[in-house]
Amino acid sequence: MSSIIPYLYFDGTCEAAMNFYHSVLGGNIPYVGRYSDMPPSAENDDCKNDPADANRIMHMSLQMEDGSVILASDVPSKEMPGFKFTAGNNIAMSINASSREHADKVFNGLSAGGMVTMPMNDTFWGAYFGMWIDKFGISWMVNYDDPAKMQK
Repeated sequence: MSSIIPYLYFDGTCEAAMNFYHSVLGGNIPYVGRYSDMPPSAENDDCKNDPADANRIMHMSLQMEDGSVILASDVPSKEMPGFKFTAGNNIAMSINASSREHADKVFNGLSAGGMVTMPMNDTFWGAYFGMWIDKFGISWMVNYDDPAKMQK
């Protein structure tokens, strides 16, 4: 079976963002690689040798207790061909909560310092749902489908 794993791009705030997500969502961070850790090669010398990129994150992962994963990196300081970094408008992270309380915990934790675009509320489609943009510019939504309501 396939799974979809979100990959988030940041402009120098990857480590702070992933540590923040870890503080709210739990789990563990099994890998943090910086551009300065890359082995030398013609393909990556621009990133490896640019002092502005030395401490930027080349790749980082957050493994949640339920097995889901968030992958992320900082974009190099030089614009990559075919990719222009624009925070927040190219992805939305969707979390299916296990309870209303869990939905509220995630919403309140990750929206701290960000901008709520739709407060947590019961919706016309039967879910308890909310949306926000976090303090790092990433769009999020959390959804709780109450089994009792879904059976009606």
